[in-house]
Amino acid sequence: MSDLTIRLARPAELDAVGALTLRAYQADGYFANGVKTDYAAELSDARTRADEGELLVAVDAEDRLLGTVTMARPGTRYAEVSRAGELEFRMLAVDPDARRRGVGLALVQAVLDRARELGLPRVVLSSHEKMTPVHGLYQRLGFSRLPERDWSPVPGVRLIAFELDL
Repeated sequence: MSDLTIRLARPAELDAVGALTLRAYQADGYFANGVKTDYAAELSDARTRADEGELLVAVDAEDRLLGTVTMARPGTRYAEVSRAGELEFRMLAVDPDARRRGVGLALVQAVLDRARELGLPRVVLSSHEKMTPVHGLYQRLGFSRLPERDWSPVPGVRLIAFELDL
């Protein structure tokens, strides 16, 4: 998308970023399996993600929100699978109406660029095992599976890990 911009989220749009994140996960059926979790509240809380991590958004030429991603360094609140020397990203979300336009790709590329800026040699993430469309994106970008860091935050939810050496 030539009219796509990736930037830090602005304070005035954090509620909308949280709503977009939740909407994207719902559209992917993340909550459809009946698993009881408070993850919906965490997805909606873009304000805390912006305060304690780095929260990027993708916007179009009219500054409409199209997607978002959260970056976390090891040892911080949003880091789940990262270790020293790694940048982790989480909560990659693209508005359902903006999909298939390169938004997710642009957001992940921005994460990779940020890791390079920080001098970090590796990017890691974990993703729900059933979110296979985005796993294809990660693999096209060169990510490989990191099975020793797979984990389960709650019973019935299995997250699988990926890594990319820069």
